Amino acid sequence: MNDQRSAAAAEPAAAAVAVPEAVTALEGTGPGPGGRGSDVRGKAGAGRAGTDRRAALVPVVLVIAGGLSVQFGSAIAALLMPKAGALGVVTLRLAAAALILLVVCRPKLRGHSRADWGTVVAFGVAMGGMNTLFYQALDRIPLGIAVTLEVLGPLALSVFASRRLINVVWAGLALVGVVLLGGGGFDRLDPVGAAYALGAGAMWAAYIVFSARTGRRFPQADGLALAMVVAALLSLPLGIMESGAKLAVPSVMALGAAVAILSSVLPYTLELMALRRLPASTFAVMMSLEPAIAATAGFLILNQALSTTDALAIALVIGASMGAVRSQAGARKKA
Repeated sequence: MNDQRSAAAAEPAAAAVAVPEAVTALEGTGPGPGGRGSDVRGKAGAGRAGTDRRAALVPVVLVIAGGLSVQFGSAIAALLMPKAGALGVVTLRLAAAALILLVVCRPKLRGHSRADWGTVVAFGVAMGGMNTLFYQALDRIPLGIAVTLEVLGPLALSVFASRRLINVVWAGLALVGVVLLGGGGFDRLDPVGAAYALGAGAMWAAYIVFSARTGRRFPQADGLALAMVVAALLSLPLGIMESGAKLAVPSVMALGAAVAILSSVLPYTLELMALRRLPASTFAVMMSLEPAIAATAGFLILNQALSTTDALAIALVIGASMGAVRSQAGARKKA
């Protein structure tokens, strides 16, 4: 039932994201200058400005909610790994998520171009690679550190994709927070785990790009459902080779379904809707919130304590994300 309610909520949420375009289209209408008409237009303009601000917050809320869901799901996945293995958890997560999305979305297979299918396949490959590499890292290094290294991918995307100097500044501030959250250096970490986390970051950057393209080419979450099937098919042989019959244990399957909902279905759907409104560069900087959310999830679920340095790092990445959003809002007002 929760999945059905989430699917039913997708349409109004997507409509809310589209409100600013409708407001902009109406800005040229109304009475001419002077007299009572100017007062009416001024009041209407103020109302539209308030609506515009509220609508601009919708994608921000979607990104934050998605981050909370995926990181708490990752913490649960860390508890599941001793039972099913890293690759087994990836397989359970992606397979369950694919089944849920196929049932909820019922995507149409006809009427799509080769470019559409190419985008979906690329999105699925990025998604599968990101999950596989991240869970390999999570099996070797702490959750907060794994996400800290992984977020370097979106940060790099932010710097390369942005056309405004201020976004480079915010990305730099977030990078300082990322380094602090890693304890000032990563030389004492398992090098294989760190390499997996960095690889997951590169795939995360690709995920952001192809998620935005998929959202533009497919209605609602249809493209996400199809891409999830691609990711699940790619991970299935690896999970079976590592875990085998363990994947069929009822308790393992139940936890895998919970991880799928928290770490795949909810966050990917929310991010797909957000990327229809937010530029990739701003979205990438907002991903700097992920280490802070991961550290909180690690503390609450995995008993990983937060130090004073961790708190400072969290403040820096949150400040960078807020700055990026405010800069984007300012750019829209000038436009």
